[in-house]
Amino acid sequence: MSDIILPDGVDIRRAAERFTSDFGWLDSKHSFSFGQHYDHRNTHHGLLLVNNDDVVDAGTGFDTHPHRDMEIVTWVLEGSLVHQDSTGHNGVIYPGLAQRMSAGRGILHSEKNDSWRLGGEVHRDPVHFIQMWVVPDENNITPGYEQLEIEHELLSGGLVPVASGMSKHDGEAAIRIRNKYAALYAARLQPGQAVQLPEAPYLHLFVARGAVSLEGAGELATGDAARFTAIGGQRVIATEPAEILVWEMHATIAA
Repeated sequence: MSDIILPDGVDIRRAAERFTSDFGWLDSKHSFSFGQHYDHRNTHHGLLLVNNDDVVDAGTGFDTHPHRDMEIVTWVLEGSLVHQDSTGHNGVIYPGLAQRMSAGRGILHSEKNDSWRLGGEVHRDPVHFIQMWVVPDENNITPGYEQLEIEHELLSGGLVPVASGMSKHDGEAAIRIRNKYAALYAARLQPGQAVQLPEAPYLHLFVARGAVSLEGAGELATGDAARFTAIGGQRVIATEPAEILVWEMHATIAA
């Protein structure tokens, strides 16, 4: 990377630069200020406030806790996560399942890595997931929950709309979020496969696993991210099996 001059508007953030929280049962890496970690220069990008890369041990998890006025999207990479909330929704989130929780005027929920059985054998594997928070268009809405499996769509290798509030994705995105200026895409790529990033005032590319080459910026590995401002349309090519998450945002949080 040292000999590459990045285009204006492209900011590469390496995996090792992230804030880290290790509680024994939880290994969490934060792309932005979160919890006890605060840097006034790194609080958000566009409408994205949280991009947490979490690994939770089997039989543990997040006890019931509150959220308010936030659109929370959870994307599981490995294992499974049990969700329960105060509106009566519960379910198991696993790879290929898109899930959104609208905290609205207030919600309580828990997320657990429960052991599971297969053929009489108890499996106690960690769960690895990315949790992302974006601000809603409007505060104090009725809390809500939505999930949908999109494993088949991911087989295409292209950018699949996972969660969106944008009108261009009406009837196309797996789940809806309450912000008309934001959309999340996912892609699973085999070596040599490529996707083209959308054009938007703000983009956030996160390499959830694997490795890719970003046009004009070089190699990005697992946990690396690129933040784009007033630029887009670059090609992303997988150099090994990879999974990427891309936020397209047409607004930002007021300072």
